[in-house]
Amino acid sequence: MHTRHHRLLSPSLGSQRALTSFHFGQPGSGEKVHIQASLHADELPGMLVAWHLKQRLRQLENEGAIHGEITVLPMANPIGLNQNQHGRLMGRFELMSGQNFNRHYLPLAEPVFAAVRQQLGPDAKANTRLIREAMRAELAKQLPQTELQSLRHTLHSMACDADIVLDLHCDSRADIHLYTGTPLWDQCEPLARYLGVCASLLAEDSGDYPFDEACSQPWWQLRDLAAKAGLSAPIDMACLAVTVELRGEWDVNHEYAAKDAEAIVHFLQHRGVIAGDAPHLPPLRHPATPLAGSEDLLAPHAGVVVYRAEPGSQLSPGDLVADVIDPVNDSVSQVCTERGGVLYASSDRPYATAGLCIARVASRTAYKTGKLLTA
Repeated sequence: MHTRHHRLLSPSLGSQRALTSFHFGQPGSGEKVHIQASLHADELPGMLVAWHLKQRLRQLENEGAIHGEITVLPMANPIGLNQNQHGRLMGRFELMSGQNFNRHYLPLAEPVFAAVRQQLGPDAKANTRLIREAMRAELAKQLPQTELQSLRHTLHSMACDADIVLDLHCDSRADIHLYTGTPLWDQCEPLARYLGVCASLLAEDSGDYPFDEACSQPWWQLRDLAAKAGLSAPIDMACLAVTVELRGEWDVNHEYAAKDAEAIVHFLQHRGVIAGDAPHLPPLRHPATPLAGSEDLLAPHAGVVVYRAEPGSQLSPGDLVADVIDPVNDSVSQVCTERGGVLYASSDRPYATAGLCIARVASRTAYKTGKLLTA
């Protein structure tokens, strides 16, 4: 293992933050894997998983079992980790700009296509190498002007040419689930099985360029741009990027973290990045569903929330999810799912304001359009 420190743009006189990355294996010896945690700095289960994973990878490297290059960033957001107000960590949005740390990464497809269009040929692997070189070059031209931009630029530059990108997050109160690109599901399914996710949510464009899509989306966009231009140049889906939601914010314990880290190791064995026979693939708990089919259940009025179903539950249309109780005028509203599916996440707030999303259900039929992610 070797360690690198990546200094971010200084936001003010006398202060400067840095990212720390840990590297295992040898570049060019196999697939490149990028794993990062806590990009939303107040989502800490992934940080503990990354720590467990780092210990395991150090052991595997000493045994000569790593047949690729694996980078681990246990702490992907030093800016957010320092945003504490009145004893509460505020790690989802940068306080300076109000922007989500996991949005607004650089769209690469169009500038990369302009750079490689005349050089694409019939060899898919050669096209992959060409495209990755153009991605690195395009990012190298960027000049971040703020600390937040430099954080995004550093993370994107590290991961843009990876074969596998795992971005470890969590929800408020949830069972383990994941998000990935629709064209990537065949590659992602083994990971979903090893992790034991309750829901796998698929989209080609969820909106606002989150980190995982900034890494993977250019590949199917480049495929489509080449087809539109009449080029007979095969373009592989060369980056499996996945956002893994490691249950809820309070699910920070060694039992979960060790289990999740081992599941990631098993997946990397399955891919051949780590030597050894991967365990037999466990059954998939539930089929993948479109992110555009995720049903948001809203509080019809303000009040105390009493949950009647737990994350991970399989629900039928009309099943009760929560009661919202107004103790002043004695209004009691039952919040039910209209579509049914898997209740994969809910709010952790016992008090709801009117219109608050208090739960999300993964249904099988897409019905939404526009931006599919929350702010």
